[in-house]
Amino acid sequence: MPDKALAASRKADFIETMDCLAVSKLPEGPDWTYEIKLDGYRLQAVRSIKQVTLYSRKRNILNDRFGYIATALEYLPAGTVIDGEVVGLGPNGRADFYLLQKFRSAQSSIIYYVFDILVHESRDLTRLPLSERRRILTAVIKPNEHVALSVVSHRSAAEMLEFARKHGLEGLVAKRADSVYLPGQRTGLWSKYRINMGQEFVIGGYIPSHLGLDSIVVGFYRGRDLIYSARVRAGFVPRTRREVFEKIKGLKTARCPFVNLPEKEPGRWGQGLTAAKMKECIWVKPETVAQVEFLEWTGSNHLRHAKFVRLRDDKDPHRVVKELEGELH
Repeated sequence: MPDKALAASRKADFIETMDCLAVSKLPEGPDWTYEIKLDGYRLQAVRSIKQVTLYSRKRNILNDRFGYIATALEYLPAGTVIDGEVVGLGPNGRADFYLLQKFRSAQSSIIYYVFDILVHESRDLTRLPLSERRRILTAVIKPNEHVALSVVSHRSAAEMLEFARKHGLEGLVAKRADSVYLPGQRTGLWSKYRINMGQEFVIGGYIPSHLGLDSIVVGFYRGRDLIYSARVRAGFVPRTRREVFEKIKGLKTARCPFVNLPEKEPGRWGQGLTAAKMKECIWVKPETVAQVEFLEWTGSNHLRHAKFVRLRDDKDPHRVVKELEGELH
């Protein structure tokens, strides 16, 4: 049982998520453990006396979407909060994000991978080290059709990277075994390493076409300022162009939301958005998040060879920052 000096009483309720810091090198050493980076929705499950409530990282209740997961967690003791990621698995066993959009028809392919326990029987566990929380979690979770424990590895960083590349994984998550749970923080005690570069960006505008849009104009937040990064045209097909257009067309605004526009020059890679090019843009309120892959960041905070991957409705736009920001400045 947890040390009562560290595990005070706490009502089981939503706790702001602890996030991973993006790193350019995977942390290594005996204090680090590794998990596969899952491509899904962050999901927190709260078991009260009456029911299980599922929360997104934005505190939206997702029971209507994933009610079968709530049912699969009814065995949890009252006063318990767990943290994890809900993932859709394709026929090849790999994560398929689009299955989460078909959450009813794809029910049999959707699994909730649990990786942490924050409250257990109304005892606050957030100040316990991760290794102790995992021990309690392993004793509490009963895997079933829709619930599984995230696998933790103690292999070396080099072995994990070789495994990830061999199996075409998106990336890895490294966590210090002695880390406490820090709600709302991104300290580096939990780190994420992407095999391919990519992250979330906020859509602040688009260039129209006969399919609704030709490209999207995206950026990231630095404090309260939205910083322009790229116009993204690659990666779209007619269906996704229509889907994104339907999502953002009602957010039209006369004001450009990016603080660093217009730019004086189009730049070496043509990503500079000059006053002349801005005349083609339609601006939208920065409320929609897209996942984008790219080759690299340029020195002027632009993206090279950016490609649209999908929309993310589980991300708070104001928490979308430039990943690796601290290492690039």
